[in-house]
Amino acid sequence: MRIKVGIVGGTGYTGVELLRLLAAHPGVELTAITSRGERGAKVSDLFPNLRGRVDLVFVEPDEAVLGKCDVVFFATPNGTAMNSAPVLLGEGVRIIDLAADFRLRQPQEWEQWYGMPHACPELLAEAVYGLPEVNREAIRHARLVANPGCYPTAVQLGFLPLLEAGLIDRQSLIADAKSGVSGAGRKAEVGILLCEAGDNFKAYNVAAHRHWPEIRQGLTEATGKPVELVFVPHLTPMIRGIHATLYATLTDPKADLQAVFEGRYANEPFVDVMPPKSHPETRSVRGANQCRLAVHQPRNGKTVVVLSVIDNLVKGAAGQAVQNMNLMFGLPETTGLEGIALLP
Repeated sequence: MRIKVGIVGGTGYTGVELLRLLAAHPGVELTAITSRGERGAKVSDLFPNLRGRVDLVFVEPDEAVLGKCDVVFFATPNGTAMNSAPVLLGEGVRIIDLAADFRLRQPQEWEQWYGMPHACPELLAEAVYGLPEVNREAIRHARLVANPGCYPTAVQLGFLPLLEAGLIDRQSLIADAKSGVSGAGRKAEVGILLCEAGDNFKAYNVAAHRHWPEIRQGLTEATGKPVELVFVPHLTPMIRGIHATLYATLTDPKADLQAVFEGRYANEPFVDVMPPKSHPETRSVRGANQCRLAVHQPRNGKTVVVLSVIDNLVKGAAGQAVQNMNLMFGLPETTGLEGIALLP
C-alpha cells in the first residue's frame, strides 16, 4: 500500500522540489496538488521536467480533497498551514509544514516575528520539530511535523556536536551564512531579479532575521541550556545552496574535534563529516539531501570554525520533508532520497 500524498502550494520552488522527489518515490501515490492561481492547469505544463512523471492538474486547496490523503505537505507562505491543520488532523491526516507555522513553541514569539496571531496555538506543543538528527524517534510518532528552515538546518547541524559535548562557550556563537536566491521563493521582487542579484553579494536582515529565534530555540532544546547567537545571512548570486561558516570559542582547545563530529554523525545517512582540512562546496550537495561538514581549529587556538553546506531546497526544505515522511510512515529513512548531487 502506497502513501497518498497531497501538496498544498505546488507552484513554488519547494513545491516543485517536493514533486520531483515524490514522483520518483516508490512508496508514494501523488493524490492532490493545489494552487488557486493555476487551478485546472496541468502540473507538467508549468514544470516540464515532470512530463511523463506527474499526470495531475492543480486543484483548489479543498479540505475535502486533502482529507482523503494520508499526509499533506504545506509548501505555502507562513500563516497558511495553521488555518487548515486542525480540520485535517481531525480527519486523521498527518501534516508536514515546510513553512514556519509550527516551528516556534511560544505563540507570543510567533506573533512577534511573523506579525500575526497564531490560529491554533494549542497545536504548538504537539508539533514535532523535524530535524531527524535530533528528533528522529518523536518524528516517527508525530501527527504534525514542523519542517526546519534552511538556514536553521545548516547552522544547527554544524553547532550541535560541539554544544552537546560541552566543548564551546554557549554565549559566543556566530553564524555567518550565505544562501542562493531560490531561498527567497518564486515571486516577483526587485531584489532577486537577475540584474539585481547577479554579480552581487550582500548581507540582509542582520538585526532581526526570522530564522534567528528558530536556531536559538533548537540549540537550546538540544542541549538543555540557553545559547546566545549572532546570525548574519547573505544573498549570493547562485540559484541553490547554503554555506554556513560557524564560529565559537572552545572551552577545551585540546579536544579531538574531528572525532567528536565523526562520532556524533557516524550513523546519520544524510550528514557527511569530511576529512580534516576539508572545505565543502555548495555544488557538492546540489540536488541532494545531504549536509556536508568540516571542522577546523586555526593554529590550534581557542576558536573553532565549522563549515556546513546544504542545498536549501533539498536538505533545507523538500528533501528533509520527505525524510520526515519516511520516518512517520515506517519506511527506510533514505527511501527516495539516495540521488547523487549534480556536477558540474
